[in-house]
Amino acid sequence: MHLAVVGLSHRTAPVAVREKLSIPEQQVEAAIQQLKSYPHIEEVAILSTCNRLEIYCVTRATEPGVREITQFLSEHSHLPLAELRPHLFVLLHQDAVMHLMRVAAGLDSLVLGEGQILSQVKTMYKLGQQYEGVGRILNRLLKQAVTAGKRVRTETSIGTGAVSISSAAVELAQLKVMARGDRSDGNLAGQRVLILGAGKMSRLLVQHLIAKGADTIQILNRTLGRAEELAKQYGGDLQIQVGLLSGLMGAIVEADIVFTSTSATDPILDRAKLEMVLAPEQQLMLIDIAVPRNVAADVVELTAVESYNVDDLREVVAQNQESRRKLAEEAEALLEEEVDAFDNWWQSLDTVPTINCLRDKIEMIREQELEKALSRLGTEFGDKHQAVVEALTRGIVNKILHDPMVQLRSQQDIEARRRAVDALQMLFNLDPQEQLSS
Repeated sequence: MHLAVVGLSHRTAPVAVREKLSIPEQQVEAAIQQLKSYPHIEEVAILSTCNRLEIYCVTRATEPGVREITQFLSEHSHLPLAELRPHLFVLLHQDAVMHLMRVAAGLDSLVLGEGQILSQVKTMYKLGQQYEGVGRILNRLLKQAVTAGKRVRTETSIGTGAVSISSAAVELAQLKVMARGDRSDGNLAGQRVLILGAGKMSRLLVQHLIAKGADTIQILNRTLGRAEELAKQYGGDLQIQVGLLSGLMGAIVEADIVFTSTSATDPILDRAKLEMVLAPEQQLMLIDIAVPRNVAADVVELTAVESYNVDDLREVVAQNQESRRKLAEEAEALLEEEVDAFDNWWQSLDTVPTINCLRDKIEMIREQELEKALSRLGTEFGDKHQAVVEALTRGIVNKILHDPMVQLRSQQDIEARRRAVDALQMLFNLDPQEQLSS
């Protein structure tokens, strides 16, 4: 078995490409089933966020498995392979393991140390189990990755005060407000803010907007319930207005800054829609943190509209990176321990065929010798006595095998474990390969 990850991220692909490969949660089941139908894919899990799409797999043959995943991504995104390949990365075994650990810890995020990614890795794990994509190996790997992410957050300070995508978006709005001279201090008081969507990203938007002085906020969502809950949770003395997305264009006219974070798979704002409602000189700032994008690329053609997406957050994020670099080095040391723990477990799988072969051989001997003994005792030896002798022989076998099996599995030294396996195979005349092929 081989482990691989194939994917792309904010490091390898612009948002225009990433949005084409996004797999919404409601499509994950179908994607897992399709990937598992390929001949070389044994296990699979999918991580899809605004900044990355990564497919983790266990495959019997690396090259064909990677080729099948790449073909799936091309078909899913409707991008020709020649256009898609330059944006993809492929990592194998230990590199794939370390990559997932770094992702779960927030070390590979656009915003170094951001916390939301760990919950997204947990969701990948949950959906992989739910839709039967995760087997023995990925189950262990994803569980170890979640542990790694938790350790980094509890044993280092990298998550303390870490900015998120949402807070970076609010900081970007501050910078742009200051740049156009509306306020020199970056305070957002007086700016009419409109938020589209009421999910996790929007919750963080509201939190950071209030901290930056925003005093006029409206939330539009597909349903009122979540928007009302969000307004109630963070509003406090501030009266946050709520409404339905069906009233979007009317709300746009009254807004200065619009943040978009809905789960729509197609743009909900474009040049034509904005031209219909905006006055010729009306200034509007659009900050789109959704992937796929909620705002079409053609809005940049409107001279009075400033439009930004997740890739434009880099100028804000750059200020955060250097101060966290030392903390990231501390986190890397913890991740090495988690990678070693997984690798030791992985290597121990080599002992399983030998252990199974030894157990099967001794069980066969036990059954043969028991059958001989019972035949000598004759029919007068009752069923009750037979059951006692059966239990006795099973108990003896289990106790004899227990210590060698525990020692073999727990041996950390790979070379020592290999020698022990070879010795067992020689002493008991075992052939695990013959057993596997039979």
